[in-house]
Amino acid sequence: MTIPNQPQETPSIRPQPEINQQQFEMLLQQRRDNQNLGLGILGGAIGALVGAALWALVTGITNFQIGFMAVGVGFLTGYGVRKLGQGIDKSFGVVGAVLSLAGCLAGNLLVICIAGSKELGIGVFELLTHMTPSVYVNLLKETFSVIDLVFYAIAVYEGFKFSIVRITAADLTH
Repeated sequence: MTIPNQPQETPSIRPQPEINQQQFEMLLQQRRDNQNLGLGILGGAIGALVGAALWALVTGITNFQIGFMAVGVGFLTGYGVRKLGQGIDKSFGVVGAVLSLAGCLAGNLLVICIAGSKELGIGVFELLTHMTPSVYVNLLKETFSVIDLVFYAIAVYEGFKFSIVRITAADLTH
């Protein structure tokens, strides 16, 4: 709607800087030469473990499982992959996504173990050492909720998104 006798504002259009294709290709190759998937996996694993531990700690303190902690797990995992791996390829995103899911599962498992250790009156680490992988899987199945899928999906997305180093216009001007 226009108001009569009022000057109309014209939207400002900023010209987009022209990208030098050769400079872009050189930067892309330089970034590929410096990426390290092994270090990315290490960084992501550290992020996933820290995220899982924080999730379990917050849940243990509050006695309330906060599903949004999965977002934090995804972020920490992706950040770890990106910082140590310095990757620009999608494989780094896949690593971040997979490790984010693993971190969420580990966080849920730690929460279950904290509750179980309180109920049994033993330490969490003692409980963990007496469990087998099949017990872990059964515990995760028994405590699974549909809402978990939502939070896992968000964590996987965050893990993928934050794992890849983006090339920005500022990178091309340096």
